[in-house]
Amino acid sequence: MSVQNAYNAYKQNSVTTASPGELTLMLYNGCIKFIHQGKKAIEAKDIQNRNKNIQKAQAIISELMVTLNMDIPISKEMFNLYEYMYHCLTQANIKNDSAILDEVEGLVTEFRDTWKEVIKINRQKQYVGDQF
Repeated sequence: MSVQNAYNAYKQNSVTTASPGELTLMLYNGCIKFIHQGKKAIEAKDIQNRNKNIQKAQAIISELMVTLNMDIPISKEMFNLYEYMYHCLTQANIKNDSAILDEVEGLVTEFRDTWKEVIKINRQKQYVGDQF
């Protein structure tokens, strides 16, 4: 098995065995990665890659929007923030503007860091619960 095939198998396995919380964390990390690549493409004046990477970030934001449980009150607020981020990504793509991408990256990073803490707290609670 080639190194690339092994890596692809590992990635596939990590997605299929991840908890819903870990999948959400992967989405946030992917979004940040594509925003970074979009900024690099803007710097390089590479319109095609800018568009491709910003659209990938938008696809992740869309996925986060549709997976919200709207029966939970905070979900409505999160939906509005995701909608704002999606709109900003569109504007960044149209205007070729890294500053807008910086703003969205900051928001996604805050969501990601908060989500990491939630996962950490839940794991600690599970660990304490398993001891009794």
